[in-house]
Amino acid sequence: MNDDPNGGPDADAVVLDIDGVLVDVADSYRRAIVESVAAVYGETISRADIQRFKDAGGFNNDWELTYAAALYVLADREGYDGDLAAFTDAIAERGGGLDAAEAEARERLDADAWAHVEGRWDPERLRDVFQQLYLGSELYRELEGGEPDSETRGYIHDEPVLLDDATREKLVAKYDVGVVTGRPAAEAEIALDRAGLDVPEDRRFTMDDWEEGKPHPKALTTLADRVDARSVAFVGDTLDDVRTAVNAAEADPDREYRGVGVLTGGLTGDDGRRKYEDAGAAAVLESVNALPEWLE
Repeated sequence: MNDDPNGGPDADAVVLDIDGVLVDVADSYRRAIVESVAAVYGETISRADIQRFKDAGGFNNDWELTYAAALYVLADREGYDGDLAAFTDAIAERGGGLDAAEAEARERLDADAWAHVEGRWDPERLRDVFQQLYLGSELYRELEGGEPDSETRGYIHDEPVLLDDATREKLVAKYDVGVVTGRPAAEAEIALDRAGLDVPEDRRFTMDDWEEGKPHPKALTTLADRVDARSVAFVGDTLDDVRTAVNAAEADPDREYRGVGVLTGGLTGDDGRRKYEDAGAAAVLESVNALPEWLE
């Protein structure tokens, strides 16, 4: 991927992540991560700590990030020899993701301590609490098909739209627009509706559509093929989004793929910019609304 500081590529396809790009999830998904762990185990991580897991890689799925955060809380109680930064650094060294988190906790604790952690670690309960907090009681009944523990409004309603109308119209008018997101399909539909972005189903990849998840390039290269794109800009708010574009460029060398990081998610300021650049970003923008100017 080439970095042109004076402007972007003559792309014919733009693929967008949802969280941190189209909508702000600081008070929804990220809040649900922190509060789900607290509700189940009585203590939790900070919101700032969430970014450490994201940077470690392999946590495009916020349910799995919640499970890993809970695993750290439980392991710490049993004498894990390291703070959360050491835990997430070890996850990154092991390749990222929930399997790496589990391996780190299991190998760093003695057998009795690990057995105690494993016996209390309950991803199914964590997911259920997460969905109740995030969706609220009404949507929980509709999408999860269960009866919530209590009547709640749901954090999904606290997601400010980041994509402005003018940007949306410019992108739709000039480019083939697709979406690659770690959200379940139903939750992706809600966010796209709120952002006013009508993306055909064959140009969307959600959690329900592929097993690999980011940073695997499959979704991005498939979308590029479907719209017969020559050059693709993929806009995301995590290092794994940028890595997805880097991996796509390696997997599909006949096309150009450029990862674009935005500073409206967990990565912000000069530190966020540096991390994006180190991961191979072609550009780092203040928000998705700077994208048309960069592309042109």
